[in-house]
Amino acid sequence: MTLSREASSQRVDSNSPALASPVRAQLLATEHWSLLAARGMTWSEVMSRIAVHLTVSSAALVVLALVTQATGFGSAFHVLSIGLTSAILVLGTLTGVRVHNASREDAAIILGMNRLRAAYVTLDPGIAEYLVTSQYDDQAGLMTTYTMGMRRSVASHVLGSTSMFINIVNAIVAGTLGALIADAVAGDPLTTTLAGLVAGVGYLAMIFEVARRSFAAMPLEPRFPTPGIKGPSRNEPRGL
Repeated sequence: MTLSREASSQRVDSNSPALASPVRAQLLATEHWSLLAARGMTWSEVMSRIAVHLTVSSAALVVLALVTQATGFGSAFHVLSIGLTSAILVLGTLTGVRVHNASREDAAIILGMNRLRAAYVTLDPGIAEYLVTSQYDDQAGLMTTYTMGMRRSVASHVLGSTSMFINIVNAIVAGTLGALIADAVAGDPLTTTLAGLVAGVGYLAMIFEVARRSFAAMPLEPRFPTPGIKGPSRNEPRGL
């Protein structure tokens, strides 16, 4: 009976409020570091994918230049240039899909860390004034953490993103492919130029529409919205 009472007393003591806060803080910090590690690994992989894609693209241009010096701008040039450009566009599109998915994952990780900061503030309300990033897991809180509290327009954030970089490169490749096909078929400069513009702009518009639909909802349902701001719900559309 004595041992049973001592064990029961130990269980009660381990669940006491005095010990709950330190244990919670330790568990929250562990989760925070896990999210940071996942974010670092994700973007390390993405940057490696982009580097491989650009390396392959550069190598294809070198091969095309060497073949052109040897054979000229005949049928061999058209076949090789269209084939290499098609391959580059496929690889670039796959890389763009990975960058897009990584951007979604990154937003979810940021929102998760914002939730953890909300828990930190709950444990110690006095630390709120020292936080540079946000403790709210809605759209406003996401942008606050991304910009570290600085003022930045959404357009500036999107235009400077990695997704925009890879999509612009892919759009240029798509335009080049359209121009090469038109030149091989018609050979008219005006037709070639128009085909290149239509292919490049069309590819970019398609990618933008896919991204808009994908980012039309928050990756996570907000639980700690910014006070005074009614953010979009999971099913409410919003722009980039």
